Amino acid sequence: MSNPRPVQPRTPPREAFAVHRAAVADGLDLAYLREGVGGYPLLLVHGYPETKRIWWRNVKPLADAGYEVIVPDLRGYGDSDLSEKDEYDIVLYARDLYALVHDVLGHERCGLLAGDVGGVVICDLANRYPGFVDRMIFFNSIAPIIPEATDWYAAHGLTMNPLEDGPTGDYRIRQGRDWQELVEDLDTPARRRRYVRDFYEHRLLASQGSFDEAGFDFMVEPFEDARRLAAGWAPYQLQYGRPMSEPPLLMQPVEVPTLILYGPDDQVVPKDFPKRCEIAFPNRIGPLVIPECGHFLQWERADVFNEVAKFFFADLLQGEG
Repeated sequence: MSNPRPVQPRTPPREAFAVHRAAVADGLDLAYLREGVGGYPLLLVHGYPETKRIWWRNVKPLADAGYEVIVPDLRGYGDSDLSEKDEYDIVLYARDLYALVHDVLGHERCGLLAGDVGGVVICDLANRYPGFVDRMIFFNSIAPIIPEATDWYAAHGLTMNPLEDGPTGDYRIRQGRDWQELVEDLDTPARRRRYVRDFYEHRLLASQGSFDEAGFDFMVEPFEDARRLAAGWAPYQLQYGRPMSEPPLLMQPVEVPTLILYGPDDQVVPKDFPKRCEIAFPNRIGPLVIPECGHFLQWERADVFNEVAKFFFADLLQGEG
């Protein structure tokens, strides 16, 4: 008999939070949650195959602790607009988020929390807008590569490729190189739901039993639309010739103070993730391993994540940062 999962905070109902919209680029609106207005701003950024819903267990606890919690859907995801020009890349995501938090909501500084593709986005965001980001929490993602540190990588038995395809990485090829065929294969809403559900169930991202039937339904529903599912594959297509607006700032360290967390049950992000973070984040705390969870750390161990986040940003909440 397997051990029971750690008890998690109650998941709020779907309608628990108001969804707002704001223009961030020509003809493009982002949808976002904004709870706890007036507190220190925390920007929570999802990855793939996620939407803002992956943060549903984190919003209220952080808002109740006094933070202003801002949770957007990236362009093309969830309730945000699709790009009419089919423009999706890491830099565009980062620029959209800066426009939302800085230009629309009026925050000069903020804290960032993200994993997966969202983790890559916040690294670019922190490097692109010096002084905008006070601190970050970064987990189960791809750490920036430092080209000048080849000797360091070699000494620690690491390659310069942070994401070498293993047996669980075939989806990156299909979504990147063969995405048009994949769209044709996933030709019904039911098939698209099943495809996305696999990431939460048996693709070895999450710790077993982290999602129940209600959780599966909640996470996969936004991807029933073929256009939105395909939009989420854009980052994977960048290595197969998809044009990008400009190169992201991911070949340099992130100097912003960063707390590194790692869910070790994740079989997709390589096990060398914590080691790579040691050179990518010179001003880091950790890496800290959070047991009994995998890729979706903020959902799987919300009990730990929420308390760590409250503590990590606490002095900024009090205006002492």
